[in-house]
Amino acid sequence: MKYYLLCALLVLAGCTGTTMENPTIIIETNKGTITAELFAQDAPVTTENFLRYVDEQFFDGTVFHRVIPDFMIQGGGFTPDGTQKDTHAPIRLETSPSLRNDRGTLAMARTNNPNSATAQFFINVVDNDFLNAGPGNDGYAVFGRVISGMDVVDEIVSVDSSSRGFHQDWPVEDVIITSITRS
Repeated sequence: MKYYLLCALLVLAGCTGTTMENPTIIIETNKGTITAELFAQDAPVTTENFLRYVDEQFFDGTVFHRVIPDFMIQGGGFTPDGTQKDTHAPIRLETSPSLRNDRGTLAMARTNNPNSATAQFFINVVDNDFLNAGPGNDGYAVFGRVISGMDVVDEIVSVDSSSRGFHQDWPVEDVIITSITRS
């Protein structure tokens, strides 16, 4: 009886026994390790989508295929040979004034359609205010931040890049995402 009363009180209080902490992930690359905190409370749809790919080991063996100094590094969709991986259906754009595209934040890549993000993500290497949602600007969904390994991100963004097929800013030497796991 006490157990049921406690459960009822927790439900009424809005607590279902799930943790309120933000999950962390570990991005292992051939350049080093990046650890990031995901904003599960502020970007629940985007975080859930990203963790789905993490749990499926989707990112393992993909590359950072777009590196632009003073902007960002992008990955999560292509293998080293340039093959684009099949993804789940796109998710709706999830932006918030409190989640800004600042240095070290993770955001979802998308097409010109605001609701087209699937698996590709990027890490901002500078504050990119023009990527934030605002009047006349749908913005890009921020869903996490680097908590260690920003030196690795800086090393990745400094690699030489060139064009590969239709892609510009593709690293000359592969920057491989060995794995992304929950920590």
